[in-house]
Amino acid sequence: MMSDYNVETINDGLNEFNVEFHGPKESLYEGGVWKIRVELPDAYPYKSPSIGFVNKIFHPNVDELSGSVCLDVINQSWSPMFDLLNVFEVFLPQLLLYPNASDPLNGDAASMMMKNKDQYEKKVKEYCERYAKKENITNERLEEDSEDEDFSDGKSASSDEDIAGHADP
Repeated sequence: MMSDYNVETINDGLNEFNVEFHGPKESLYEGGVWKIRVELPDAYPYKSPSIGFVNKIFHPNVDELSGSVCLDVINQSWSPMFDLLNVFEVFLPQLLLYPNASDPLNGDAASMMMKNKDQYEKKVKEYCERYAKKENITNERLEEDSEDEDFSDGKSASSDEDIAGHADP
């Protein structure tokens, strides 16, 4: 069913996996690539899947810290007639194309969208450029390492003289 998507299982199970998702064409998110974590409950398809963005996205209906998605069709009006293709081909693209600032999970994004649309659009594009590139979802560990370096002053806290096995002078 998800053959057109890059799917990566988690813990070798069928209930948890990541899906590569591309921002919809003609949206602020076009060109962005996100890793979406999907968790299927035991009662799926009678109970909705849990959906969340792994890499950061700036959107009124996505919690910036957890990546949780506020989407009524998934959270409240789910039907067993829906499937994961609906989520990735209809629901998530609709969410990105038509954000709902009146029901936010990210209050900053919602406020900015309503008060300063130009600044909001600039911030969305900045997040896409910074966090939503193919390399962000394939080399997450490398990015974490480089972020750690940003806090470093470039100097080592120890010297060669401190190497274990060498006697102190």
